Amino acid sequence: MHREDFPFLKTGLIYFDNGATSLKPKVVLDSMQEYYEKYCANIHRGDYGISYRASEIYEETREVCKNFIGASSKEEIIFTSGATQSLNQIIFGFFKKYLKKGDEVLITKAEHASLLLPFLILEKEIGIHLVYVPLSKDYTLHYESVLQAVTAKTKVVAISGISNVVGDRRPLHEIGMLCKEKGLIFLVDGAQSVPHEKTNVVEDHIDFLAFSGHKMLGPTGIGVLYGRKELLEKMEPLQYGGDMNQSFSSSGEVSIKSVPFRFEAGTPPIAEVIGLKSAIQYLMKIGMENIQSHEANLKKYLVEQLKKYPQIEVYNANVNGGNVIFNIRDVFSQDAAIYLDHFGICTRAGTHCAKALKEELPVQNTVRISFYFYNTKEEVDKLLQALSKSDTLYDVIL
Repeated sequence: MHREDFPFLKTGLIYFDNGATSLKPKVVLDSMQEYYEKYCANIHRGDYGISYRASEIYEETREVCKNFIGASSKEEIIFTSGATQSLNQIIFGFFKKYLKKGDEVLITKAEHASLLLPFLILEKEIGIHLVYVPLSKDYTLHYESVLQAVTAKTKVVAISGISNVVGDRRPLHEIGMLCKEKGLIFLVDGAQSVPHEKTNVVEDHIDFLAFSGHKMLGPTGIGVLYGRKELLEKMEPLQYGGDMNQSFSSSGEVSIKSVPFRFEAGTPPIAEVIGLKSAIQYLMKIGMENIQSHEANLKKYLVEQLKKYPQIEVYNANVNGGNVIFNIRDVFSQDAAIYLDHFGICTRAGTHCAKALKEELPVQNTVRISFYFYNTKEEVDKLLQALSKSDTLYDVIL
């Protein structure tokens, strides 16, 4: 699907590590190059034509992001360096002041380090209590488990939209409805979900959302923080500098700008924001439903074929997402990834930045196949062919 748009694919490599980062279509590369060649200027500062143009396209991206995730206004869109900075800004800029000792945050052991680690720091600093919602036997999160975990002390539910390891699509709408009913704040790490399924923060009652451009065809170094405006008004900036202040003086008088500009100190990643705009527009033309369906079909095919290989153990065969995590029996996952690289197949091996999940999974490390819409059945067949010869693995890599 649309493979001709991706220069990388001309290398002949098979890229199955889309959960880590995605490939970039030419339209994204061209839009960034055009900025550098034709109107390379800082934004919100210069009183000349190309600065106005750069500022205009930068702000247009905010509108495009707003429409893409179904936000109420573009003022609720903040540009960051990625999902990691977005989550740190939310947790240390808002929740550090909002939460009190003894308050409970519902979370799971399957969460990415960027979501779980900041809350672990708050647990030590202010005495909040992290409550780990139990995962099911197939390591997925069910609505009923969240419902049963809510107590009078619960203040926040913080989960990923799609787990970056198991790949399960979380019931965001049902959990969001629960949070609204109970007066809880709903924080979603959308790094894996926003690139792969339709997102609507209003319909799903999501209060905060974080995602990265590089996992959804955009460049690295750009991310988005969404928050309901009334919550953003209460969030404190973690960075101070140029363009986020209204005025200041040596006497200590400081006035900062309104949302969202107060959270975008310094020169932003302008080319990357422009690239993000092109990436989102590209995804919208394809259709998120089409992307989700294509990935589901590839996963179904791979899982069905892997049943023929007794040496392969799949850990998430029945999960409704686009990831497949597996191991070759008696082979360390990184050795398996190195072996597949000999066939030009790019995969991910390890704990996938979700180190607490090892407390739930029967193994600590796995090989991960994460699909995107440009992957094909023919590529899966080449993976299967390589795995069929895995009894020669150490002869190949040593």
